[in-house]
Amino acid sequence: MSSENETSPVGDGASGGTNGPVPGTTSGPAPGAVGGPARGAVGGTGLAEAAPVRFDTKITVVLRDDLEPWQRLNVTAFLVSGLGTTVPEVIGQPYEDADGVSYLPMFRQPVLVLEASKETLTAAHARALSRALPRAVFTSDLFATGNDRDNRAAVRAVPTAELDLVGLAVYGPRNAVDKVVKGARMHP
Repeated sequence: MSSENETSPVGDGASGGTNGPVPGTTSGPAPGAVGGPARGAVGGTGLAEAAPVRFDTKITVVLRDDLEPWQRLNVTAFLVSGLGTTVPEVIGQPYEDADGVSYLPMFRQPVLVLEASKETLTAAHARALSRALPRAVFTSDLFATGNDRDNRAAVRAVPTAELDLVGLAVYGPRNAVDKVVKGARMHP
């Protein structure tokens, strides 16, 4: 999920939201809100009436701009898979539909997907390292492997400065992540 303003409604728990404040978030009336139901309110759900949540943290994926569409999707999926296991606070609550069918939890906040040149991606990687932010990398060598063991071996075989990066995921305070990904642009 991606959003420029990175706000989302607070739900009732069954839809992935919470019943109280979410750590790392701030909430309040939407800018320009005067009162009454929010625009687009759906009767009875309570979702549209809730104040938007603004996260103090950011999840951002930067993809190299010369990737094929299938590669962009594959790289993004692999990169964000590492965040949920290493940074558990980014995971929300399990979902449930109106019939009581349960679904796995997902990220509690939007994921911003950007693209950048090879040089900008390399610079973003260096900035993420210097700030010691949680990060995941995907190198071009991983397109030729088919499992985690071989993926890890391919990354381990190359010095940091020589990694042929095609993707980077980074998580941290909003302002720090913004500085790390400086120069990248919104993915089309």
